[in-house]
Formats: sequence, C-alpha cells, structure tokens
Amino acid sequence: MNPKVNDSQGDGEDSSAVTAIPIQVTEDAKASAPVRGTVTVRSVRLRRHAVAFHPESSRVIIRPFIPGKPQIVSSILERAHALSEAEAEAHIQAVLLEFESRHFDIESVLLSHYEKVRSHISQKQPLSRVRQLLIGALFSGEYALESAALFNPSMVPHPDQSGVPEGGVRFIMSLRATGEGHISSIEFRTGIIAPEGTIDVDPVSRFVTVPDIVPNPTYRKKRFVAKLQQMGFEDGHASAVMTPLAEIFTLHELDESLRRVRREQKPVGRDLRRALECFRWLADSNYELNFSSKLALSERIIFPVSSNETNGIEDARFVRFTDDDGSVMYCATYTAYNGRTILPQFIETQDFLHFRILTLNGSAVQNKGMALFPRRIGGRYAMLSRQDDENLFIMFSDSHHFWSAPQMILRPSQLWESVKIGNCGSPIETEAGWIVITHGVGPMRKYCIGAVLLDLHDPTRVIGRLREPLLAPEGNEREGYVPNVVYSCGSMLHGRELILPYAMSDKASAIVSISLDELLAALLANGI
Repeated sequence: MNPKVNDSQGDGEDSSAVTAIPIQVTEDAKASAPVRGTVTVRSVRLRRHAVAFHPESSRVIIRPFIPGKPQIVSSILERAHALSEAEAEAHIQAVLLEFESRHFDIESVLLSHYEKVRSHISQKQPLSRVRQLLIGALFSGEYALESAALFNPSMVPHPDQSGVPEGGVRFIMSLRATGEGHISSIEFRTGIIAPEGTIDVDPVSRFVTVPDIVPNPTYRKKRFVAKLQQMGFEDGHASAVMTPLAEIFTLHELDESLRRVRREQKPVGRDLRRALECFRWLADSNYELNFSSKLALSERIIFPVSSNETNGIEDARFVRFTDDDGSVMYCATYTAYNGRTILPQFIETQDFLHFRILTLNGSAVQNKGMALFPRRIGGRYAMLSRQDDENLFIMFSDSHHFWSAPQMILRPSQLWESVKIGNCGSPIETEAGWIVITHGVGPMRKYCIGAVLLDLHDPTRVIGRLREPLLAPEGNEREGYVPNVVYSCGSMLHGRELILPYAMSDKASAIVSISLDELLAALLANGI
C-alpha cells in the first residue's frame, strides 16, 4: 500500500511546488489551498512534497475483549464448553477463514488470549487446541489503530543507510495513530530523500504487529529510588523493599522483595498495601519491548502497555542523540495518558527493534512537550519543555532521566501565538545556532508553526525569531478531528534543507522542505 497522495498538494515536486511564507498574500493566492507559486513578502520558500499520510482503517491488531464481570466470563466459557468437539472445530475454522489473512500468526494471539481467561475454567481435564483457539477468539476483537487519525509526525535519519545514493538519506518517521476510543499508539514509516531533495516513501504493509513485552526487565536502583522519593515514598516501606536489591535488579527480584515485605509486616495495613501497589505500578511503567527483525518498520506498532498510558501514547518526539563518546541512541519523549492524568515518559532504542520505556524523574517532569537536544551542551543534557502550558522553557541535567530547575526562554509575542507557545520537536543544530520549530496558538484555537533561533553555545539566549508563521493551516488542512491546526513533533536536516513533516488538523500528515539558508537569514534579520 503506497501513501495516499493529497490531490490538493499537486502531483509533483517541481518549481511549481514552491511557496513563500504568506505574510501578505494576494486575493488570488488566498483562493488556492495550499498556496501555490510565489507570494510576497519574505522569501523563505516551502516546497510541498506530493506525499500525504492518511489514516487507514484496514490496519488492525487483535486485542483482548474480556468482560469486566467474572460471571459474564463464566457464562461465555459455559457456552463454549457446551459445544461438541466437531462443532468447536467447525466454528474455529470459520473464524480462521474469515480473519487469518488479516494477521500474522493469528493462532498464537488467540492462544495468548485463552491464557488470560484460563483461571476461570473449572474443568480439570486439558482442553484441545481447537477449543483453546475458539475460547481465545471469543475473548478477542480487532482494533483499527489508525481509523481516526495519523498525525503529529517526527523524523530522524534511519540507523541503516546502506544502499542509499550519495547525497541522499534514508529516514524513519514516527506518527501518532489514533483509533476507537481515541487511544493513541506509535507507528512508523520509512523512505528516502534523494540527493536533489525529492522524497520517496516506502510501501506500507497492511499488517501490523505488536512487540513482545520482555517478561523480566531490569531496573537501575538509583533511578527507581529517586522516582519513589518524588512520589512521596521516603519512609520505611521503600527502604524495606529496596535495600536488599542490587544496583541493577529484575522485575522478578522486585516481586520477591515485595512478597517478603508483605509476609514480614503483618498485618498488612492500608498504607503498606498502597505503597506496595505503587512500587509495582512504577515497575510496570518501565518496560522493554522486542520486535522481530523480520518485520518491516511499518509493521511495528508501539501500543499502550502500562496503566498510566491506557488511553494513549501521545506525540512522540524522536531525536537521534549523539553522546560525547560518539555513541548514538534514538530517544523520544512522549505523553502517557490514562484518561485522567498525563505523565511524560521516555523511549530509548538503538535499532528500532528493542525499545526501553522509562519514567522520568525530577520536579520539572510535568506538562507536555518535552524535547531533548540532540547532543550535550557543555557536558550536560538539555531539554525544552512547557511547564505552565503557556511559555517555552529550557533545563539542563547531568542525567537525561532527572530534570529540574527550568528557565523560561520564550513568551508569546505575536497575536498568532498569544494563547500559548511550545516546541515542535527537538532543536536542529546549525552553524548559526539551534533552530527550534515552534507552535503557537492564537485566536479561535488556531495552531501555526513558527521558528526561533537559540545561541549555539548558550541556548538560554534567543537570538532570532520569526514574527509571522512559517506554516499556517490553509484550505483542506483546516478540516479534521481538531480543526485549524498544523503541528509537528520533529524535523531533520538534509543538506541545506530542513525537512518538516507536519500534521493537518489532527487527521493526516504531510511534508514540506524549507531552505535552511533562507530560514536562517529571516531569523537573523529579525533578531529578538
């Protein structure tokens, strides 16, 4: 399946697909959407690529479909047990005939869902594989990951650049996929930017597969204890559980320590019960995922796992982070949402096959929009954030897991950003400074994309700022789940062009290229 092309964006990438920032546009220019040709006044040109990413409802996974009431589970199992073996065989064959072609290895998924309800089965004799599969199917349902939206993209260079033409680059794009119940997950796309700047996106598989959850992940004691202290657990309960554990411990070792404390401290009062539950919750919020290397990136989906993200993994901002020793790690911040509260989380991967999902620590870990700089500055990690849902902040740390002491660096200035501002991904390093692509919210909750320039050596200093939006929602970009929004979670450089993927009204996504030299000239001409 190829990415669907948005007809309003044209069918090529020649010079006719170049526009300038529409600070003042003619009435003829306003009539088209998006704007085509050259408009006045400033010559920061945007090249709109003839690719767009639209939600596709046929991309589905199988999720557990288990009623919350045990008596209903028992009733369903009784009806399954009442079938003869021949009837069970006929029913499961019908299910497989209808659904097998829509999934990789459907039988393994159905058997795993059978295991989730096996404790409700009172029969002593083992059930046949046929009946296990049928029971698994009765407690399963398809979920269309991106039936509602495919938006808020970020881009990074692919870790594998083999076979790419000289001057080109292979990329990975992350996207926020949203389906039934507005549950969000992370999907991926890949493609190549040619030496001349054209973009070719790889075909997208109709299959999607969730990863294996590592059953016995490891934890670092120092980080775990710091998070417990931040949560308010500095009493003897935390010490009793954590003291016997090694500096690096496993989930199984933590569980054994929790059981030991529960045995030794009788009776188990309310405070202890709550503490032990919170310790296990924290462990579940830090987990590891593995994908098969046989899966294409478009077939890998990071779906909510822990209880703090049951309603979604939102707005992952991926960045290729290079440490001082030259080692590379792909990192992302995202917002975990459980339907009531949000929690900033962190992702680490080197190969997009094995992922570590981690909680962040510190008093500044709050609100949305945390974005990591792609390298250390003066030996310290740096992070953008939005502490107050209005202004842009920066903070520094000796560890990328602990954040405090944010400093405000940018307030709303122009009307188009007068409600609030934030970042659109990690800063982009250039010889002139750090480009930060921003979003601004103005009248009628209209989101526009802008840009600021931070000092290369002291990014607390803003040295340039666009007075007008770099990109504003126009024409059919204004229509979607949340109207009048353009938004991005991360850009990348290709030569002297900035490649900016962006979402259109929380519905679909597109890509524009921006002349880096023209953007820097406009930023430096404005100053602050």
